[in-house]
Amino acid sequence: MSKFFRPLLFLLLCLTFPTQAQESLRPYELVDTFTGSLAEATDSTRSALENSAFEVVGEYSPYAGATVIAITHPALLQAASEKEFGGYAAVLRMGLTEVDGKVQRSYANPGYWGPALQVGSLDPVNSALKEVFGDSRPFGSEKGLSNKKLSNYRYMMMMPRLRDHDKLGSFPSHAAAVATIRKNLEDNSHSLVKVFEVAIPDSDEVLFGVGIGSGDGSDSEVMGTTDRGELRHTAHLPYALLVSGRHAYALAGKFRIALAFPDLSMGTFMKISGAPNAIRDSLESLASSETLP
Repeated sequence: MSKFFRPLLFLLLCLTFPTQAQESLRPYELVDTFTGSLAEATDSTRSALENSAFEVVGEYSPYAGATVIAITHPALLQAASEKEFGGYAAVLRMGLTEVDGKVQRSYANPGYWGPALQVGSLDPVNSALKEVFGDSRPFGSEKGLSNKKLSNYRYMMMMPRLRDHDKLGSFPSHAAAVATIRKNLEDNSHSLVKVFEVAIPDSDEVLFGVGIGSGDGSDSEVMGTTDRGELRHTAHLPYALLVSGRHAYALAGKFRIALAFPDLSMGTFMKISGAPNAIRDSLESLASSETLP
């Protein structure tokens, strides 16, 4: 190699490697491993959030040993309001999980979920989380995904993308849609739990978080099969139903689960093959007037 090309190659390598590293995004951030009970970890986390710009909009226990805290932030709501179906990104999840006598505290990485839900990188939200919890450790994928790949993500060919979300139902008006879903969530016979309800400002979108307590798509069934790693993906939950205008939608289960577990093997995916349709059916039941008493 000539003396002319060597420095040029070195310059290209220096420019390329940092860019690639910055683009390697993972779905979750580990805050710490808390020494204490799950209840103590939950109280500590909630208190830190309530003394910040974040708003706690919901909390639930999907199964024993786990708690999810749902949060939003002014910058998150602003980003969600700027695009049709941006409401999917209006709420972030924090997961607290008992593992080997300690509690893992983690949150869904806004830098990953923002591009995936096509509302941008959400840098202000990420900075706000760092202010509350300090440095964190990314996890959830060995190699990570690039911003470009996330912006048009699908697990593999013939699998759904963001735009292939499920239309669950239509109503005479936006108000009727919201009222019907609220009413159906009050009916505990469906084993569906309302975790949060967030109206997106300057928009006709409302996001509902829904815990699923039974069936092939239940939180415990899906996570019991997929969430077997050292660091837990509890902040994947809950699933969400979005009212946009007078229609109700949900992300396709195959898209949503794959996005939360990007390294999931096809073999493991097949073990929960009934889950995507079961999740859709559960959420669809909330958008039907026939489920009302």
